[in-house]
Amino acid sequence: MFSTGQIIFAIIFAISFIVFIVFSYRKDAKLHKLHYKGSLWVLIGFLLFIAILFAIKFFLY
Repeated sequence: MFSTGQIIFAIIFAISFIVFIVFSYRKDAKLHKLHYKGSLWVLIGFLLFIAILFAIKFFLY
């Protein structure tokens, strides 16, 4: 299905991509705390809204 070269490329690409994402997040972590303060409550509200929609669908149908 996949050649050995393609598998090696995919593994190297995935590892390098994950490393790049981790370093970028660590570099920007201080800015995220400054500019996105309170965004956790928005996420919690969104997840609660989705849970309520599923509950309504479950109990009414």
